[in-house]
Amino acid sequence: MTAELALSSAALQVGLVPRLGPAVADYPPGSTFGPRDARTFEFVWLLSGSATWCWDDLRVRLTPGTLLLVRPGMRDCFHWDPRRPTRHAYVHFTVTGDAVGGGAGWPIARDLGGRPDPMGALCKYLLWLGSTCPPGWREQAAETLRLLVLTFLAPPPASSDDASGGLPEPIVAAMSAVRSAWSDGVARPVALDRLAAAAGVSVSTLCRAFQRRFGLGPVAALERLRLARAEPLLWMSNLSLQAIAVQCGFADAYHFSRRFRAVYGLAPSAFRATPPQAAPPSPLEAAGLAALEPLTPQA
Repeated sequence: MTAELALSSAALQVGLVPRLGPAVADYPPGSTFGPRDARTFEFVWLLSGSATWCWDDLRVRLTPGTLLLVRPGMRDCFHWDPRRPTRHAYVHFTVTGDAVGGGAGWPIARDLGGRPDPMGALCKYLLWLGSTCPPGWREQAAETLRLLVLTFLAPPPASSDDASGGLPEPIVAAMSAVRSAWSDGVARPVALDRLAAAAGVSVSTLCRAFQRRFGLGPVAALERLRLARAEPLLWMSNLSLQAIAVQCGFADAYHFSRRFRAVYGLAPSAFRATPPQAAPPSPLEAAGLAALEPLTPQA
């Protein structure tokens, strides 16, 4: 079982260690710290300068934006930048719950730079709490730390260049034509031969790939993607059915309403009046078509 799977977010409890952060420390050039035997968990993230963190035979280079997790029982040491001052933030904490093996197997360091997840923002919020100490800040800091630990342990999010989600290559390649056609925000139909050309395969080969993966052909699959884009427009806008139809690539409100009813089982106007929790399920869920959404421009 991986560290990620072994950790239950509901059961995880995090507590601050008094007088040990969240705070900032400054070290002059050439400073060292340790060896020491870590007694608690500790997050260390570089704000300026650099450092080398040593544990057993492991050496980790720390630069601004690096978030380091020290675990209890580690005998470690820090060698701060020999040429310039170093500033780092830190917070010591305890973890109880499903932290199997005291965190053995957890990641050592993560780079906060350029990540789409909220780790960087959580670190900044922790520092703000520690410096301003608003009412109830310790409880807020503990909850922020809990979220930071869970995010730190989660697998790094896929980059925008790796959003295929294991889809067959012809499908991924065909979706490049969809991105181009929908780049202005209008989810218009894309001709089957254009999809096949973008995939570099024949029309029949592309259709077989879609059928095997989704149980639908490319045209039907894209129509469901287009119809699903109408959901937030129906619930969270005052747009007319005609305007929504055009935005979702349908010729007019009549054509849009007819296809919407065929897929959802009720007319768009009735869907608009239905609370989300009582509405029919998205057609993307049943066929697994949600896997195609990351490959399309954001609605």
